[in-house]
Amino acid sequence: MGFDKLFAVVAGEPVIAHAIRAFEGAISIGEIVVVARERRHDEITKLVSGAGFKKIRAIVRGGERRQDSVRAGLDCLDRSAQYVGVHDAARPLITPEQIERAFEQCRAHGAAVLAQPVNNTLKRVDGDLLVVGSVDRRQLYAMQTPQIFERKLIENAYRAVYAENILVTDEVSAVERLGHKIAVVLNDDFNFKITYPRDLPMAEFVLKQRAANK
Repeated sequence: MGFDKLFAVVAGEPVIAHAIRAFEGAISIGEIVVVARERRHDEITKLVSGAGFKKIRAIVRGGERRQDSVRAGLDCLDRSAQYVGVHDAARPLITPEQIERAFEQCRAHGAAVLAQPVNNTLKRVDGDLLVVGSVDRRQLYAMQTPQIFERKLIENAYRAVYAENILVTDEVSAVERLGHKIAVVLNDDFNFKITYPRDLPMAEFVLKQRAANK
């Protein structure tokens, strides 16, 4: 992006504010821990105060890798928390309804993730970017967030990750290494991750359409 995308203004608010607001509005969410670069903490504190968010428990420093940041967040949870949801703040289109759907499946299965079927044709390529084969997409799903787990399960998963000194790209990857099944919650609404500058006007359009249809 060339800049901190979480503070890009979309539909009148920074990207991160839209993500936090969805969790503020979700009945199942009791507290929120924001994990971010330390130099952004003052801005986030002002944002939280100005928006009147009530569920923020802590704002903590992130780590070098995603798994380090998630672990930092886990360490700050209230002792009474039974479930943990991890969300990319760069997904501002998440809704309370999506969160609740994932949480209900987590209660039933111990672990759940929002996901979308892969509908593009997939090809393998070599180092010269020449097609070398096809990939069967019938059982392929693109993982989204939130990814929600029983607290003991995600904590055990991360203990194993660090004990074995391995890299995981999301929490599903950590939990599946324990042999635990994760329920996939099909999502047919927008929940894409802000990755390129072109994603910002798309997110603004979706948010404005939602507001107009309320």
